This record gives sequence, structure tokens and C-alpha cells, in this order.
Amino acid sequence: MAARTVPMMAKRRFVLLRAAERWDVADGVSPFDLLAEYAANPVPSTCLVVVASKMDGRRKLAVLARKHGFLVACESLDSRALPEWITEQCAARGNAIAPDVAELLAALTGPDLSSVSDAVERLSLYAGQGTAIDEAAVGACVARVRTSDTWALVEAIGARDLGRALSCLADAYDARDKGLPLLGALAWSVRQLARYQAAVTSGASLDEAARRAGVFQPYRVRELAARARLLRPSEVERWILVLAEADVSLKSSRRPADSILEDMITRLCRTETRHARRTSERAV
Repeated sequence: MAARTVPMMAKRRFVLLRAAERWDVADGVSPFDLLAEYAANPVPSTCLVVVASKMDGRRKLAVLARKHGFLVACESLDSRALPEWITEQCAARGNAIAPDVAELLAALTGPDLSSVSDAVERLSLYAGQGTAIDEAAVGACVARVRTSDTWALVEAIGARDLGRALSCLADAYDARDKGLPLLGALAWSVRQLARYQAAVTSGASLDEAARRAGVFQPYRVRELAARARLLRPSEVERWILVLAEADVSLKSSRRPADSILEDMITRLCRTETRHARRTSERAV
């Protein structure tokens, strides 16, 4: 009835239906079938938008939507595709962004595209058209976390200096965001180390390994190589697992966020046991 109502004081009538997945019942006549009948002969003056988190592709409405091209799929991008999407969005706004900065932004704001898009818009306005978006802009507009903070934390953990690591955590932690951007930036740094070490192990040159890790500036390549030499690949792999567990806890546990992060730092600073090392080496 809403869709068939004539617009008042306007050329078009907009009708939005949210959470339509609740209608997707297995038995009986589905409201989707009634919508399919409407979609076969819609009112020209009405714009009807049906939003559903999921829909049975065998429904008449879904088949009709695919056939006539009015189905808009909004699947989330995976972690590998998100940095490329960020680069494209920045370019569309007239801003260049380095691959490693795009990956950092993805780690801080992803995977929800609305959050990422909002961050890209703010960064573009902050930098101005024609100006490249760098790490400083990300630190100013998106999160207080700086890459220098995360690498200082990585180095303290690598040295197993728990006191210094906890001090770095206290300096970078922001209670307003429960430390999620900090954890994302830390995971981004550790993944760079892991990719670099894996590339070197496979026989790549140091420069090629750095490119595979998403590092391109010469001074940062040297810094990454120096950090990677100080850590066992199996230890970096263990860190990734600990960070993943902390991420789940921050998003689901009722424990205070700072307590979760302090526990994470303590676990990261522990010496890898021989049993864990042999298990990791066998897995590799």
C-alpha cells in the first residue's frame, strides 16, 4: 500500500523496508512473493528499497532482481581486498595513498565499509584535494595511535621488556575506543614482520621481501629488516595468535579492555617454550 500511494508534493515517493530477512519463512506464502508480484509491475513514481542481511536466492524476488538488474549485493570485503578499495576511494577524491598507509587504515577502521568510507572522507577533507594521505593524517583524523608507538611496543615485546611494553601500552591506550585501533595497528605491524620473514625464507631479496610486506620507503625497509633479524618466525606466528585472541576478547568479553590488553602484553613478552617452538616448526 505504501509503494502504491501517490507521492504528495514531490515527483517520487521513497519507501524503505529494513530487516526484510525476518520475512524469509520456509512455510506458507512469503511476503517476498508478494513483493515479486509488485516488482514485476512497479509504480513508476515510487522508489522501493528492500534491505536484508540475507535472502534465499531461490525466491521469486531474488530471481527477478538478478534478471532485471536491480539486485545490489553489499558483501563485506576481505582483509586482502580492503586496502585496494581504500586506494580506489582515495583516488576518486583526488588523493594518493601509499599501500602501507592504506593497509594501516584498513586495520584501524575495517572491515565495516561505512566506517572505512567515513574515515576516507575525513582524511580527504583534512589533506585537501591533490595532497597525498600519509600516516600523520591517519594519526590526526582517525586514531591517536601512531606507527612509531606500535613499533616501540613491538621492540619492547621483542626484547621481552615487560615494564617498557606496559609503559608503551599506557601511553598509546585510549579508553574511548577500548584499544581496538591500537590492537589493529599492532597487528598490522606484526603482519608486516611475518610477511617479510616468509618472503626472505622463500628466497626473495630484501627489497622484494619488503615490497611483499607492503613497505616501500628505503629507510623503512632497513628498519623492517633490522627488526625481523631480532625475532624468530615462530615467535612472530605466536604473536599473531595472541593478538587474534585479544581481538575476540575485546569484542565479546565483559572484562575491562585495559585488563585484556595488559594480559595480552604479558603473554607476548613470555619466552617461547621449546614444546611450542617444535610444534610451530612441524606445522611450518
